[in-house]
This record gives sequence, structure tokens and C-alpha cells, in this order.
Amino acid sequence: MDKTTRIAVVGAGLGGMTAAGLLQKAGFTVSVYEQAAAFSRVGAGIHFSPNVMLVMRRLGIEQALSAIGLHPDAFVSRKWDTGEILFELPLDPDSEAHYGAAYINVHRGDLHAVMETALTCGSLQFNRRLRGLDDAGDVVRLDFEDGTQVEADLVIGADGVNSKVREFVIGPGRPQYTGQIAHRAVFPSALLKGLPIRACTKWWGEGNHILVYYMTQTREEVYLVSSAPQPEWNETASFVSCDRDEFLAVFDGYHRELRCVIEAAPEVTKWPVFTRERISSWHKNRVVLLGDACHAMKPYMAAGAAMAIEDAAVLARCIGEFGRRRPAESFAWYEANRMPRVNKVQDISSQNTWLRQPVDPDWLFKHDACEAPLVEPTVATPTP
Repeated sequence: MDKTTRIAVVGAGLGGMTAAGLLQKAGFTVSVYEQAAAFSRVGAGIHFSPNVMLVMRRLGIEQALSAIGLHPDAFVSRKWDTGEILFELPLDPDSEAHYGAAYINVHRGDLHAVMETALTCGSLQFNRRLRGLDDAGDVVRLDFEDGTQVEADLVIGADGVNSKVREFVIGPGRPQYTGQIAHRAVFPSALLKGLPIRACTKWWGEGNHILVYYMTQTREEVYLVSSAPQPEWNETASFVSCDRDEFLAVFDGYHRELRCVIEAAPEVTKWPVFTRERISSWHKNRVVLLGDACHAMKPYMAAGAAMAIEDAAVLARCIGEFGRRRPAESFAWYEANRMPRVNKVQDISSQNTWLRQPVDPDWLFKHDACEAPLVEPTVATPTP
């Protein structure tokens, strides 16, 4: 497999765009197919921890992201009722030097705009909803709902928790609703009427939590995202509006400071939390998965996007270093070097304990997916 290999990335989320950008930098011909009509400034903030920023450095956009993102002084965990600080993780310049990169909060809209600059002009195509894949042996044909068809030598499924590519790899299946929903709200910080809040705080309750932070250096907008139980989710939409009184009732009895923040939110939406069962293989022939398509997890460690981006970095390395032999080998190396780490993050995310109490985050934050030595996959000995 040489650098003329045609690679199709299905899904222009953070993992898909990272994979495309890194593979293009390595000299491969890569096209990205996204079902949405365009990137929109919908939703929400996201945390980029140092391990993610190290990959952004390799993409050449670390400084641009650092310039637009907010650099919190700390991640603060507080008890829901008393406001007691349970743990405060410093994120100051000394911490940045220790981890090797910054920790930032950023708006997803700003993030997508910067990440798009890392791709070759014209390689990102919108309005391309995948209908199916056809493995013809030497190539894979992608069939889109708009009637277009393309061929690729390799296909990367980065199409999220409802992945169509996953169906090709392991067969039909549906995401599992966890019984948890996330409330989300973005509103002008002026509505806080001068109330001082920290840049990034997680309030830990009994069976629920809520994270409050600024997304930009101007601190003009506050973002909040929660987790709360809801036995059923029967909506077909990806999110719905939430009655404000219903939202406030979830956090009844919380500390007055938090109550002042949530009471300032004029509109709230709620989103279901889905996961997928753990699978033993992320690839089939010339098709491979990354991110939520193969290991969707509860978002309670703020590491789902980080794992997709690390996936992309390792997959790009494996395709570049081992793909000339055959796709199965490069994908085996990829799985061997990603599955143990992703499984660990999945487990911690599910437990929802990350940063609640003092912990050393070096194993997560200092990991450089672009430089970490690759572990050779173990090959099962055939049974006589």
C-alpha cells in the first residue's frame, strides 16, 4: 500500500477530521464525507485536555486553538449541597509545562472552524449520508443517499454512536439508552448579574451532577451540562427542549451559587446518553472504526472526544507504518494499541468518579498518541 492509497473517512466529527488531517499530512489521498449540510454553531462546549492538544500540535493547529480557547486556572469539584471543594486540579502554567500542553475549554463551533483549516481544501464534502458499503475485494464502494457513489482503498468509520459503517463491520445493532439524560444550556454570562464563578466547576450530587464553565476567553457565555436519571427516552430527535421547572427541580437543594447559575439559564435542552456494547474487533477487511462508532461511552470523564482523537492519531500512524503490507495488519496494530486504554477510560467514565477526589491524571494527560511506542499485537497460536 503506497501513498496513492485512497482513504474515505465517513463522518466529520473530531476523530474523523483528525484522522483525515494526519493522513493527508502523511501524503495519503483522503476524502471526508459528512451527512450534515454544514457545520453549525449548535450546542456546546468541550474540554481539550493536554493529551488532545498534543495531537493538535501534530496537526499544526495547537496555537490557533490555544488562542481562541479559555485556559481555566483549575478543574474544581464541589459538593452539591455545602459547596465544599472536594478536589481542585491546578491547570496553571506550571501544570501546562508538566503535562506538555495546555488544557482548554472551547466552543465546538470555533473548534470545527479551526480543525477544518487542517484539511486539504476541497477534501471535506457535506450532504453525504452513507447508505451502504460494498466490499469488492480490492476496493470498497460507498453508496450515498444522494445517489452518488465513490470507491476507496480503505474506509474509516468515524460516524458516531449511530454508525452506519459499524453495521458493515459487525452487523446490525442499536445504541443502548443508559437511563441518563444530559441537560444543556448556553446563555450570556451577563445574566449572572455579576455573580463570580470559576472557569470550570463540576458539582457532584447524589445520582446527578452538573458541570459549569466558560467556553471562550471573553467569558461572554456560560455553558452548563448535567447528568440526571430519566427511566425512558422515546423521542426520535437527538434532543428536545426541557421544561425549565423540570430542570430546576432536578437540582433542588443544591448550593445557592449553583442555583443562581442554573436559574439564569433562559432555555434548556435535554439529550439522551447512549452507549454501545464493547466489541472485540474494530475492523473488517478494508474498513475500520474509530471513536463512538466502536467505543461509545458515557461522557462523565470528558474524554470521549479525546479517545476518538487519540484513535485517529494511532490509526494514522499504523496505516502509514504498516499499511503497505496489508490493511489487516495495520488495523491489528491499531486495535492492540488502542483497546486497553479505551477500555480503561470507558470503565472510569461509567463509574463517574474522575476528578471527584484527588487523583494523579498523568496517565491520561501526558499520553502523546503521536509519539508513544507502539505495542506489537499478539497473534493467537493456532489450535493443533
